[in-house]
Amino acid sequence: MDYLFWRKNNIMEPEDDRDPYPWIIWYIWKARNDKLFRGIDRDPLELVRYAESECQAWHNARETIPAPILGQPEVEEQAVSLGEICMVDGSWTSTAQFSGMGWVWKDSTGKIQLMGSRNLTRRETLLHSELEALRWAMKCMIQHSTCQRFGTDC
Repeated sequence: MDYLFWRKNNIMEPEDDRDPYPWIIWYIWKARNDKLFRGIDRDPLELVRYAESECQAWHNARETIPAPILGQPEVEEQAVSLGEICMVDGSWTSTAQFSGMGWVWKDSTGKIQLMGSRNLTRRETLLHSELEALRWAMKCMIQHSTCQRFGTDC
């Protein structure tokens, strides 16, 4: 940790953005979650090599994006608006006593207007948990909004 937070900055050039350490830390975190929630062990050396290769691939891909042509005005980036939407999710594991669910209602500018979360006795499957979350979000939207768009990862 001493190296990552203090000494590394003295060794590497400040403009060197190919630093693999944020990638390594991210993949250590993901491996920790895999171990904790799914019981999957990762080989530490393989994890570091994979994180470094992902870092390299990311930077290689960024280099292939053409720079703006000199003399031409840059195109201003525009955010894509999804309009008013209620994002929904449910959680489920076969060994848990409860299923979790939540929703977030965003207006057309992407600003969160209202959100909710709760848990219920574990449902039969993940799909049942996701559907229960959608049903609950729809009931809440009827009371608080005219929102008719719902998004889910299921």
